[in-house]
Parts: sequence; structure tokens; C-alpha cells
Amino acid sequence: MTGFDSGFLDLADQLQLPAPTDPAELSRLRRLDYTHFTVLLDPDRRLAAATGVDIDGAALLDLGRDDDWHLDDRVPVEEQAGPELYARNDLDRGHLVRRRDPVWGPVEIARQANVDTFCYTNAAPQAAAFNQSLELWNGLEDLVLEYASAGRRRLSVFTGPVFADTDPLYRGVQIPRRFWKVAAWSNDGALAASGYLLDQSAQLDDLDLDRSSAIDDTHEAAAVPSLGPFRTFQLPILDLANLTGLDFGALASADVLEPAPATVRPDTDTWIELSGPSDLRF
Repeated sequence: MTGFDSGFLDLADQLQLPAPTDPAELSRLRRLDYTHFTVLLDPDRRLAAATGVDIDGAALLDLGRDDDWHLDDRVPVEEQAGPELYARNDLDRGHLVRRRDPVWGPVEIARQANVDTFCYTNAAPQAAAFNQSLELWNGLEDLVLEYASAGRRRLSVFTGPVFADTDPLYRGVQIPRRFWKVAAWSNDGALAASGYLLDQSAQLDDLDLDRSSAIDDTHEAAAVPSLGPFRTFQLPILDLANLTGLDFGALASADVLEPAPATVRPDTDTWIELSGPSDLRF
């Protein structure tokens, strides 16, 4: 398994995965390499803190879904949020690395990448409501690829949850209210990047925490999130750094948005709420 390639975009400098600025926090994470992508697993939260995937737009293959979700046998079961989290409720196993993104290259390698995306270490609990905002979030890579020359160029995408101490506890796992994404590409040899945030707070506010500690086989298992709207934003990557505590390195300085003032708290007035592709800024 090759994992995320820091030299994939052929830039003058290597592009690193976003990672905690605190060395102690970084040392806690488990780096797991898969085919064309890497997961930094937080064993305490039992979810990925960050992921990075390389996408070759000229070599993508259209393979069918595998849908065989599985645990990673390289790490203890108790460090992964497995099938019990998603059983009999309206929580989806949301791909952090989107299924189609690493599925490129020779067919056998692409098939393995397809399988790898269905590892629970690449899943995060997302409310299952389907609407335009969630569809937009899932298609951001396509939109950026199209911008970066009709979907034929290379792209690196980084995704993860925004961990917060106040995230609601459900079946022993704290459910993230927000998810971040950064897309990066080469613009005539110079790094360009854009940052995004998905907010599912409205879906989680009605979670029934009193019934979330275990699966009850005699009742419909607890806590179905409400079906309020997802909200998707384009925002300064520096704001993502402040929200997550992650170091985005060169990605922040390559942001296509006007740089935001370096403040302790993100300035939500600079966030662009997205309702469709025409709202994107490049």
C-alpha cells in the first residue's frame, strides 16, 4: 500500500498531511497507509483525525461499489468505530476519503483502492438526510478537478472531522458536528488550495443521549438525528487550522481565498455558504 504521496503534485516542496501541532498529540495518532491514501487514526476518538488522498484525474476508473465494510486488523478493534455504531439508526458510514478518489491506475491497483475505502478507519458518522448541501459536499472534488483543467489533472484532498469536547456521545463514540476538507492542486507549478466545512449540527441536536450507550435488541436502537439542513462553507484554511488544532503548512499560504487575519477565533463573517457550484471561489 503506497499511501498518500507528498510529492504527488510535482511541486518544488513536499506537501505534508495536516497533523496536530502538539508533538504529543501527533505521537498518539496511528498512521495507516492504504492504496493512494493515508489515514491518521485517533485511537481515543476511534475516528480518523485527518486523511489525505491523491487523485489522478487522467487515470480514474469507473468501478462498481464494493460495500464490504471491514475493520483494519493492524490496529486493535477497540480503537476503531465499527459496525455497532451504525446499526439500526439514521447514521451513515460517511467516507472521509471518497470512494471514487483513489480508484485509478492499473485495474488491480484501482480495485484494491476501492476495497480500502470501505475500511472503518475511513468512515465517520454522518446524518443520513439527503439534500443539496450534502450532495455538494460529496462532489467538491469533482468541481475542483473540473476547475483544475477539465478533470484531467492531479489533485490532493485532505479531509477529517472537527473534534470538539462538546461533541455528543453516542454508543461510546463522540459524533463530530463538523467536517473539514482541503483540496490542493498545481497551478502552473505553484501550489493552490481551497478549504471547506460541512456543519451537521442541526442533525445531531436531537440525538437521544439517554439511550445511546448500547444497542438494545428489543427496541429500535436509539437516537435518530433530525433531518434539518446540512450547511457547507468555503472558508479560509487558517480558520480550519484554528478550529482543528492541525497544522496545514503550505496549504494555508496557498489558499485561493483572500487571507484572513490571524485571529484566535475563526471569523465566520468571511465564510461563504455554498448552495451550488456557482458559489465557489477560485
